[in-house]
Amino acid sequence: MSTKLSQLAKRRHKLIVQAATQREALQQCIDPWRTPLTLADRGLSAIRYVKSSPILMMGTMALLGILRPTRAGKWLHRSWVLLQVARGWLSKT
Repeated sequence: MSTKLSQLAKRRHKLIVQAATQREALQQCIDPWRTPLTLADRGLSAIRYVKSSPILMMGTMALLGILRPTRAGKWLHRSWVLLQVARGWLSKT
């Protein structure tokens, strides 16, 4: 029985070493993607926040329009289009 336990212990150790090697290889493959994926995640979080509070976005765009009254309509239109794009895009995910 002890030989079987010894074999299991050796196999377990071998598997632990193999898993550690695979984790290191995976980390080396993922490291170059860490920054772009973090940026994409922040962008998606911002879009989700805007989707959850579209009045905030509309208010911000209206404030920008108030600061320059001649551009108010253009900014409100842009914010409306952005809201529609965000809703359409997030509804697909």
